[in-house]
Amino acid sequence: MSFREAGPRPPLPFALALAVALPTLLAYNLTPAATLFNELLSLLGWGAVLLFGASALLAQGERSRVQLEPLIGGLVLLAVAPWVSVAFRGLPLSLGVGPGVVLAVGVAVVVLARGLAGAQRALAVEGLCWGLLVAGLLSVGVSLVQVFWPAVADGVWIARSGLAGRAIGNLRQPNHLASLLMWSSGAAVWLAGRHELVRRALPGLLLALVFAVVLSASRTGYVGVALLALWGLLDRSLAKSVRASLLATPVMMAAGWGLLALWSAGGQHAFGAAARLAEGAGSPSRMAILRDALELVRANPWFGVGWGEFNFAWSLTPFPHRHTAFFDHTHNLPLQLIVELGLPWALAVLGLLLWSGWRLLVGALRADTPELQRQRRAMGMLVLMIGVHSLLEYPLWYAYFLLPAVFAFGLGLPEADGARASPVLVPLLGLAGALLVTGSAYAYWDYGRITAIYAPGVDAAPLPERIARGQRSWLFAHHADYAAATSLPPGPEALVAARRTAFSLIDARLLKHWAQSLAQTGDVEAARYLVDRLREFRNPIGDEWLEQCEDAAASAPAFPCQPASGVIDWRSLR
Repeated sequence: MSFREAGPRPPLPFALALAVALPTLLAYNLTPAATLFNELLSLLGWGAVLLFGASALLAQGERSRVQLEPLIGGLVLLAVAPWVSVAFRGLPLSLGVGPGVVLAVGVAVVVLARGLAGAQRALAVEGLCWGLLVAGLLSVGVSLVQVFWPAVADGVWIARSGLAGRAIGNLRQPNHLASLLMWSSGAAVWLAGRHELVRRALPGLLLALVFAVVLSASRTGYVGVALLALWGLLDRSLAKSVRASLLATPVMMAAGWGLLALWSAGGQHAFGAAARLAEGAGSPSRMAILRDALELVRANPWFGVGWGEFNFAWSLTPFPHRHTAFFDHTHNLPLQLIVELGLPWALAVLGLLLWSGWRLLVGALRADTPELQRQRRAMGMLVLMIGVHSLLEYPLWYAYFLLPAVFAFGLGLPEADGARASPVLVPLLGLAGALLVTGSAYAYWDYGRITAIYAPGVDAAPLPERIARGQRSWLFAHHADYAAATSLPPGPEALVAARRTAFSLIDARLLKHWAQSLAQTGDVEAARYLVDRLREFRNPIGDEWLEQCEDAAASAPAFPCQPASGVIDWRSLR
């Protein structure tokens, strides 16, 4: 059943299309969080989806069936992890509430997807796919501007790319753009089986989407193109013309590459794809961070370093051969969960997700009808694409990727049998949607306390007052803490702020000011230990500050010039 065939148009598929598309197209942002508004718009949209989805479940009545299953269980285990770290491991509330809420919304989204049945489920798939296709095609336009007419990008409607010759989309990351484009390609394939117009346009649609992947110069995107071709090779349920279009995607990518090479050779234009591929199939920095993460797993196998504490543990553990970039993720989802949650918890989560993936595969192979087979395989491809990306990046840490992914996962699994939905399920989903809509609006207001610190208006209050106001934020206090730690005079107040904001991201500037506050409050040994870590990063901020040690060689060295006497457990620095 398509939108036109449904009689009175139900609101759920339209809410889905908007919830998926709009967050990926928003360019407007305010410092310091570049994609916060995209995430808030995603949460707002999915709040509306839950509201309309609750109505859809009510309309189904007896057909709404949900049971506790591996996918829901795995997400529940993840959703409680941030709250455990807040309660027992010292994670600041402002850094726990965000992922805790988003993962809880993920659980609700899966429950909704699993409850939808028959025509309602098909309409939900259609809404999801139309949203992805529209988002991808509009992102192609954004990509063309960013590469060929960068002066047109104003930062409000189209994000400015800081990478010469590369498109970043309005999500501001080439890899995120590539994943969106691959999702859009998968959505186009499913829609081609439902709409004659899309089927006829499919070669052109895939050509545009693949060309934008080349513009992004994302190696993850190239892997995605290979997955599209493999889909066309193996899936005999697709129409011959659809399979031919999928098999042609590597040729499309090669043609796009050739055109860009000619364009670059004909003038003073950067060819981002060639430069990126010249780095090789793997990134040396990624290999280094994977190696260091495995060392942290060996040191903390059972309980991990704590949710959200990878960067904290890694930055404050001696790694003489560390890469000099500052990383807050391992860029590999299984390893990220293992290093932060420990082997038992992480393997339980991964086991439940893999079990669900197996059920998704079996259901796609054994569907009762060709239509259902195509539907499940399309949803499975969306999950596979973002799953492969998650082995190389961390897209699922963003609501605008996580929520569509788990919804597609839920839609792709076979419909539940033998379990009626609880009478309180539908009202709970509706309540969750209402809370999410109002909570998103509150978060937008709350963030204003932070932007006042980093981008003050003409009549702004003094900086200490703005920082104090920001530190009262439930959701974003860590941003205010960073400003306090790096702008207030070294001392007890700056030290407390440094310890809190360090859970978010440790960089050279924070290490320097944190060490100064430790020394000022009498903990010189810990201060020297932080300076030792700062030296490992070989950052210009630290190197310039430590030039004083060369002048102090003839006299008693100041605290930063003498190394710590031993290794300090990073936990004691929290």
